[in-house]
Amino acid sequence: MEVVPMESGLLARTRKVIAVHINYPSRAAQRGRTPEQPSYFLKPASSLALGSADNPGTVERPAGCELLGYEGEIALIIGRNARRVSLEDAWGYVEWVTASNDLGVYDLRYADKGSNLRSKGGDGFTPVGPALIPAAAVDPAALRIRTWHNGELVQDDTTEDLLFPFARLVADLSQLLTLEAGDIILTGTPAGASVALPGDVVEVEVSGNGLSSGRLATGVVEGTTPFAAFGAQPKSDDTQREEAYGSREAAGLAPAAKPGLDPDLKKKLESVATATLSSQMRKRGLNNVSIDGLQSTRPDRRVVGLARTLRYVPNREDLFKTHGGGFNAQKRAVESVNEGEILVMEARGEKGTGTVGDILALRAQVRGAAAIITDGGVRDYSAVAGLEIPTYFASRHPAVLGRRHVPWDTDVTIACGGTTVQPGDIIVADSDGILVIPPAIAAELVDECIAQEREEEYIFAMVEQGHSVDGLFPMNAEWRAKYEEWRRDND
Repeated sequence: MEVVPMESGLLARTRKVIAVHINYPSRAAQRGRTPEQPSYFLKPASSLALGSADNPGTVERPAGCELLGYEGEIALIIGRNARRVSLEDAWGYVEWVTASNDLGVYDLRYADKGSNLRSKGGDGFTPVGPALIPAAAVDPAALRIRTWHNGELVQDDTTEDLLFPFARLVADLSQLLTLEAGDIILTGTPAGASVALPGDVVEVEVSGNGLSSGRLATGVVEGTTPFAAFGAQPKSDDTQREEAYGSREAAGLAPAAKPGLDPDLKKKLESVATATLSSQMRKRGLNNVSIDGLQSTRPDRRVVGLARTLRYVPNREDLFKTHGGGFNAQKRAVESVNEGEILVMEARGEKGTGTVGDILALRAQVRGAAAIITDGGVRDYSAVAGLEIPTYFASRHPAVLGRRHVPWDTDVTIACGGTTVQPGDIIVADSDGILVIPPAIAAELVDECIAQEREEEYIFAMVEQGHSVDGLFPMNAEWRAKYEEWRRDND
């Protein structure tokens, strides 16, 4: 099979252009959110345009707009009507694969939030082509998408590990609406999308099995006709700039303040023992706040951080088929954990399989996670134990996750080691154990712990000198007075 040229006649029969919001793991990580199900928006057929390396198309950045974003995407062209098709049959309804550039102005996102009609629907905002790859000639999970901005490669990804494989998109959409011959599905963009300025040229190419769409080339020109006063006017802010360029740094903005545990509070928590924290929480009526029954790859390490959570449910084969593969909840949790955070997993105390192995533990370490905690098993133990990041676990086991678990959801309230953990709880671990501290009481709690440990330092010294613990531990009025005098002299 060979590629064929994209012609305007094919575009003329397109009635719907349907675009997926997020589908590549790299884009999900960049956006900081990973959808459990695909979501879509429509682009008008009048936004379609052609373009090639030999004959580039043009797109106008509307007058008054600052942020014309480009997104290289793989476009699927439906060959025959599809209604309520199965996952197994869905790919057979796709006739052609080609390149597309999902253009849009971030300056108008606010005007049609959710629908993207004005921000994504402008004339020429959906160039496609220049050549059509027969869908039957390629593996939909082995395609490559590349984008160049003024000759520099800025996007380069494959379809191997999509959140939602192409067949799933076709089958999913066909459950509610009829996909007609000529309809186009834009399948999402990987990380690297950014902003094009007047005078820039953006090129997109799709390839697979030795076949190529060729480079879809689009030049940007400046619009000269302002928006009429009776409609929504373009406007942009730093939030839109960050999203359009992909990062604050790329947008030329100052770094944002890092979220996380207050540094002073963290330093105080690191200075006190979990035994002291446990005593003070017990005084407040909090007894069931320890994660029990685990061992650590770094028992000598003291760890303090905010909890991020991951929940596994018992394995059921049909659910593992839909939730266990691809960029599942387990991978999403690891790819979203931030510096200093602790990934806590609910595995129901099930010791008969691994819940984390060396690759994902290493990835969490590279992302700066402070620790991993699971009340299930760990596999690849020797490699995991050799990492710097502490991992707390219930057992060692060689089996893969799917033997007992389905990775289900992230950043929800979970149970781990006999207690409840919520996202944002403060986790403190040392050689005595692991505690979960409600953030609202942490500052007051740690100050009282510091005071308690100061008292215990004095009591220890007195016992070391030969004094009886009677009246000293706890201190009666006489010993309390002596302690206050000692504290004044030594503080």
